[in-house]
Order: sequence, then structure tokens, then C-alpha cells
Amino acid sequence: MTHMIKVFGHKSPDTDSTGSPIIWAWYLTEVKGTPATPVLLGEPNTEAAFVLKHWDLPKPAIIADVAAGEDCVVVDTNNPAELPSSINDANVIQIIDHHLLAGGLKTKGPIDVTIRPLACTATIMFDLMGADAAKMPEKIKGAMLSCILSDTLEFRSPTTTPHDRAVAEKLAGELGVSIADYAAELFAAKSDVSAFSDAELLRMDSKEYNVAGKELRVSVLETTAPKVVLDRKDSLMASMVDVAKEDGADQVLLFVVDILKEEATLLVPNDLVKQMAEASFGASVSGDTVVLPGIMSRKKQIIPALKL
Repeated sequence: MTHMIKVFGHKSPDTDSTGSPIIWAWYLTEVKGTPATPVLLGEPNTEAAFVLKHWDLPKPAIIADVAAGEDCVVVDTNNPAELPSSINDANVIQIIDHHLLAGGLKTKGPIDVTIRPLACTATIMFDLMGADAAKMPEKIKGAMLSCILSDTLEFRSPTTTPHDRAVAEKLAGELGVSIADYAAELFAAKSDVSAFSDAELLRMDSKEYNVAGKELRVSVLETTAPKVVLDRKDSLMASMVDVAKEDGADQVLLFVVDILKEEATLLVPNDLVKQMAEASFGASVSGDTVVLPGIMSRKKQIIPALKL
């Protein structure tokens, strides 16, 4: 067993799965006196990379797996499919998350689990710190604010709670940051996907689910410039075949979320997706895309609705 605790979130790390490990590793090390280090399970997305640069935070090391008996804290997920393949051999000592309880994790003994119905893992961490949250240095507060604004889409997402908003506003006030201006910078960074291949885009913010016996990779691209992505729809749909095959999925679903219009466009490459769109969202599909008004959250609106 190692003494340095590794703190990490899910694969394909977004802002919350990049920032929250940094926040919690700081707390464990500096406040609790328990040495911890943040690590990532892949390259951070463009928004998360912007956050690291903006707040002068070092990019955590990227790991491929964990060692047997290695002390770990899992944040922003509890789903083994989104974690290192050897996670059940490691010594998971804590989970902090805001997603549904997936099941499948096996621990060496009783552990500290906090799963709360909030929009962001970082909000839960703020609460768990209690009075010690006041000790956060500016860059850690900046990471926390970034996580909340990203996960709530600047409070537009239906997952947003009044508490998420209150914590974000408190942090922004202490940092002297305009939420509107900073969120615009975050979303501009998130929307810059020009350097990514079709396969990278399909995997960038994606999670695996089984729906009606079908293994699905459900991908979401949140953007203020949906046209940039939708202009690539033909090549994206062609790439779905290889991505699904390589990842052991039956189908890739891609939802392009327009942050400003508060709607999603689902790419419809075949009859399976057409049937799923009509059964799940009551949509009428006539072409290779369908607009779903008001759909913004994979966790709260997409996954619970998916059916055949």
C-alpha cells in the first residue's frame, strides 16, 4: 500500500473531473495533513485545459491504471466503466460524486461515500470542507468556480440547484470575477474543437450505458457554436461505425448541445437512432438530425429518457 493518495475522476476528463481532483488533493494534503496528488485518466478537454492555464494550475499526471492496494479517492463518478480497469484491486478509501449509484465497485473495507443530488462535485467538496473552505487559495477557488459554472452551463442546466448557484456566486465574489464574462471564456474554450478528429470528438465527453440491451456510447458536445460541429455531421456519422466497433458498443449517440439556445441536436445516422429518438423524446425524425428543445443534461434529461 502506498502512502500518497491518488485522487481522480472519470475517463475523458471534463472540467469537473479535472478540477475536483486538484481541489480535493489540496484539501487532503494541506488541511487534513494526508499527502495526496491529483491525476487524470486522459487528456483534459479544451475547457479544462483553459481552466488549468487561466488559474496557473499544473496539469496533473495522466495514468493508465492503478496498482493493487494503491490508496485512491474517486470523484465525479462511481461507475467502474469510467475508471481504471484495476480499480477493484486498488484501495478505494473515498468516493465523492453527484451521479446515480452505478454499482460494481468493490472495496477492501468500509469507506467514506458522499453522493449528493447537486450539479457539481466541487459544490459537494465545498460543503465537506466546512469552515476550512475559507483556507482555499485563489487558484483552488478558481478551479472550484470553474467546475460549477461548467457543470451547470452557467446555471442553465436543469441539474443546477440554488446551492450550486450560491456557492458559485460566493466564490466569484471573493475572486472578483464576473460570472457572465468568465463563463463566456469557459464556453469559448469548450467550443473550440477544430483541432480534434471525428473520433476524438465522439469520445471527448462520452459515457457508456446499456439501454434495452444495446451498449451505447452517449456523447455530448456542449458549445456556443453548434454549426462548427454540425457542419461535420457526415464525417462524424461515418466515424461512429469505427468508434462503436473499437469501443465494443452497438451505437454511438451524439448530442450537440447549444448552450445559448438551450437545445440539443441529435445526429441520426440510422434507423436504430431514429427509433430511439422517437421513443425517448417523442420526436418526429425526418432527416439525419433532430432538434430537441430544452434538452441540455445527459444525466437528468437524456439517460433517464433513453428507450427503444
